[in-house]
Amino acid sequence: MLFLRSLLFYSGQIISILIFSPLGVIIFPLKFETRYYLITRWTVFNLWWLKFCCGVHYKVEGKENIPDNACIVMCNHQSAFETLALQLIFVPQVWVLKRELLKIPIYGWGLASMQPIAIDRGSAIKSFRQIVEQGCERLKENLWVIIFPEGTRVAPGEKGKYLPGGGLLAEKSNANIIPVAHNAGYLWPRNSIVKKPGLITIVIGPVIESSNKSAKQITAEVESWIETTVSSLPDPKN
Repeated sequence: MLFLRSLLFYSGQIISILIFSPLGVIIFPLKFETRYYLITRWTVFNLWWLKFCCGVHYKVEGKENIPDNACIVMCNHQSAFETLALQLIFVPQVWVLKRELLKIPIYGWGLASMQPIAIDRGSAIKSFRQIVEQGCERLKENLWVIIFPEGTRVAPGEKGKYLPGGGLLAEKSNANIIPVAHNAGYLWPRNSIVKKPGLITIVIGPVIESSNKSAKQITAEVESWIETTVSSLPDPKN
């Protein structure tokens, strides 16, 4: 039954992508805030559809830690769920993605309208430089910059290597960081079609200041907070 409910969710997700991807191209002339609001209606639908089909709920703790001005958000990466939920918590935002995705007809053009930080993953040095250069530009526009420092999805109970891209951006831009931790991987496992019912907890941590700190120090501080917080979160399965 879980498999069938998960298939139903993906069917709705695919259909909604086919609808919203052309929309992203059509609304390109509008200002970014308007484009962001319209495109994230796709996110609102998918989170509702996930709850309806698969019984996946979520709650957010620590909203009082969100500052008025946009800064860098660094979050652990366990599934695709957090890429959706964060879009509705830090508004408006941009995220880091592979440059090749922007070349996909219609879908990629829609992504481009959201001003992502497009990087070349073939070169680590080049990708870090792109994160810093484009990230500084987005921060000046008061856009939240979302970074998953592990770089790839890591299963619950495992630990990935925290890459320095977010720390470098914080050091060069002097922007503060909001650390975020969650336990979504229990319900939306990586490389799995099946979604399990339960309550995901997203915890927003206190601001981590970047002034007078190196990228290495910033990354270590973020890593310590995230890993400590993740280890304290319960298994969310019902």
